[in-house]
Amino acid sequence: MTTGRPSAALAEPAEAVGRGWTATLSLANGAIWVGWFGPLQILLASQSKDLAPGAGMSKETLLAWVTGTGAVVSLLANPFFGALSDRTTARAGRRTPWIVAGAAGGALSLLLLAGAGGPWSMALGWCLVQFTLNAAFAAVTAAVPDRVPRRQRGVVGGWLGAAQILGVVVGTGLATAAGGIGAGYVACAVCTAAGILPYVLLFRDLPLPPQDRPPWSWRGFLAGFWLSPRRYPDLGWAWLTRFLINLSNSLVLLYLLYYLRDRVHYPDPGRGVLILTAVNGVTLLATVVIGGVWSDRTGRRKPFVVWSGVLMAVATAALAGWETWPGAVTAAAVLGIGFGVFTSVDFALMTDVLPHAAGRGKDLGLINIANALPQAAAPALAAPLVTYLGGYRVLYLVSAAIGLAGAVLVGRIRGVE
Repeated sequence: MTTGRPSAALAEPAEAVGRGWTATLSLANGAIWVGWFGPLQILLASQSKDLAPGAGMSKETLLAWVTGTGAVVSLLANPFFGALSDRTTARAGRRTPWIVAGAAGGALSLLLLAGAGGPWSMALGWCLVQFTLNAAFAAVTAAVPDRVPRRQRGVVGGWLGAAQILGVVVGTGLATAAGGIGAGYVACAVCTAAGILPYVLLFRDLPLPPQDRPPWSWRGFLAGFWLSPRRYPDLGWAWLTRFLINLSNSLVLLYLLYYLRDRVHYPDPGRGVLILTAVNGVTLLATVVIGGVWSDRTGRRKPFVVWSGVLMAVATAALAGWETWPGAVTAAAVLGIGFGVFTSVDFALMTDVLPHAAGRGKDLGLINIANALPQAAAPALAAPLVTYLGGYRVLYLVSAAIGLAGAVLVGRIRGVE
């Protein structure tokens, strides 16, 4: 039996975390999202446009193939690294070694992707980015239930959400302003590596003593990745609602550059994506922390998630019916309001339904599949919708319906208010 500090790694946290801890963890989270969304918003689309003619396919198809393959890697890597971090007994703690290794590997992978000269090297580079950055992301998210009491998780989730959208904005800005595809990747790599340093250097993680680590077996390790929806129904419904709303959001973002070029006819679509991302970020930042604080004070989660999902569905439908630049700006602003509340409160809801203290990293990794799987599903769904089944109008109507379904199904979660 262990006592004192070793038991703290597995205990339900009771002491509130300070602003410095929240700020530096949020910065690390934002840095990871820079490494993801600089490529996703601008660089991969630009590379696809350049490489598609030599590959004998359309730019939409190449982009869908590369991002979809990377999303499959992300889907597997997040719970895998979460499970490894749960078992890590390093002096630096369970999570910190993986944050460092993942961010460093992600930066190197972005540099490799910068030199991609064909579809296969482009796909390999993006898969490596997804693999490594998911190691860091799994550890960052697991640090919240490790250290943050339930009554504070809404506000901490809000700041993590704010950092996430700032990471999207910064990544898009770096990719746009760097002056080229290679320079954009270098800028994102440097930002990703530097952003984790304040948290790693200033705050000590809780170490897991070797005697608290469960005995190793491949059978037990692999069996731990199955969480029965029948045994844990709240976790199952929470996962499904997050998947549907994130799938809706992924469908909106995937072809945004092409939507502005081909339907809105915006003269500089790359700059247009940056403007829309900034507008979305401003409105998201206006609601993400407020939504988390409000949820913490009321002790309620579900109404916030439901109505934010409904609002996002309405904004997505507007993209289908209002194919103009003012329509796109309005939709981006409303999507930001809804996604801000959803990001903070849904994260708190997820941590509230985790079944095992010893498997927080792995369980959150499984939940994070609901973030990664839409990246794989969105290209497979979007490409035929745009190419054969009605174009961007049908794409955004389908996206709105999917998001609305996710909002409605939140009501099936029974274990939280």
